[in-house]
Amino acid sequence: MLDLANAAPPGSEPSRADLAAVLARHGERVEDLSADTFSDADAAELRAAIRELRDVLTASDTDRAAERLNALLAHSGARPRLSRHDGHPWHLHVDRADDAGWGDWLRASSALALARLLSERGALAWGECAADTCSRLYLADNPGTPRRFCS
Repeated sequence: MLDLANAAPPGSEPSRADLAAVLARHGERVEDLSADTFSDADAAELRAAIRELRDVLTASDTDRAAERLNALLAHSGARPRLSRHDGHPWHLHVDRADDAGWGDWLRASSALALARLLSERGALAWGECAADTCSRLYLADNPGTPRRFCS
């Protein structure tokens, strides 16, 4: 989630190949990321979802983040279920269907994970780096003092 969001900082337009490379680094099968199976239209859908996700990850307070997360969950049509397909073992799917688009997948899975973090911590566990020349997003790795920088 964060690597996809950081691959598309504000004002950028990562290519289909750039997005496919990020997905491959996180375990998506190379054969599922060819130009035939992960098209330019799929990449455009994923870029749109990344922009929505960045809106959540840059929210300045918990109320705004919760509002944006609820909107993201509603937009995704999240329906949690167990799925086994394409040689994969049973795993959790939260998007509309096994053949849902990449944007739907990112919206649903990211919103569910972030909603769980927000509800368990009662505070933001993510943010945008506060360094003047950085717009990278981060997840806090402990419940202690709020983090302000990506490194």
